[in-house]
Amino acid sequence: MKVLKFNKTECGVDFLLNVLNTDEVIQNYLSRDTYNTDFFEIIFFKKGNGHLILNHQKIEINDNSIVFISSFQKRQLFLNPNNLEFTSLVFQEEFLNDFFSDKLFTYRLLYFYQLEFPLNMQVGKESIDRYCVLLSEIKLELLKTKADSVHIIRSLIYYLLRKLNREYAEKHNLPLQKNDHNYAFLFKKLIEIYIKEKQRVNEYAELLGSSRISLNKAVKEQFNVTATDLLKQRLLIEIKDYLVHTELTVAEIAYQLHFSEPNHLMRFFKTQTEMTTGEFLADYQNGIS
Repeated sequence: MKVLKFNKTECGVDFLLNVLNTDEVIQNYLSRDTYNTDFFEIIFFKKGNGHLILNHQKIEINDNSIVFISSFQKRQLFLNPNNLEFTSLVFQEEFLNDFFSDKLFTYRLLYFYQLEFPLNMQVGKESIDRYCVLLSEIKLELLKTKADSVHIIRSLIYYLLRKLNREYAEKHNLPLQKNDHNYAFLFKKLIEIYIKEKQRVNEYAELLGSSRISLNKAVKEQFNVTATDLLKQRLLIEIKDYLVHTELTVAEIAYQLHFSEPNHLMRFFKTQTEMTTGEFLADYQNGIS
């Protein structure tokens, strides 16, 4: 599978962040190949028609829609090239975390690494125009760098990401972050690191030096789901990725994900999806899942 890597030489300054307009990346977006990236991406569609498959979910693309894509999320785009206008904000995680001196910054943004709620957001024309003005200002600072450009970019990108976070939270009735919920964000980060080998909440509580009860309370208050549900959702995505994007057998996938027996994986999958792995693959190949 193709992996697109961030190319910092595209920027006018040595930042692992960029703003890309339609004409700069149109060919990538019109390709129907499945691929992922080593960077985060927020796509602001002023005009759009079609859909994309992200985390095995079908996301409809319309005018004034925004899509949030975390690094290494597999995606496949089906966009109508006619009347297509968008701006894409791309950046690498460590850059942004270092930029704001917060190692959990991307995990605090509700729309990244999101498992429960949609990975897109429909907004009004005024909102998309306002966001695109901010993106244009960031682009200008990247291309025409001045002594204070780093400070302006930092303030603009922080404001933009936070405004998106607020709007996303309001649309889905989610609480905005609270400083005393670091366990919830750390849990989310650790899942991304250890999902292939750790599938029990107790294991993550031990890593965090927390009790299962305290961890579950923090996750529930922050993300409105239990820690167990969050872990199961992420594990399900991992299994689907193996099924769709590799030629491994169910037994081999079970081994990769440390299930004691293939039957345990198949039982977990059926419980979560009400489908067998074979039924899921058949639907996927027929364009249903």
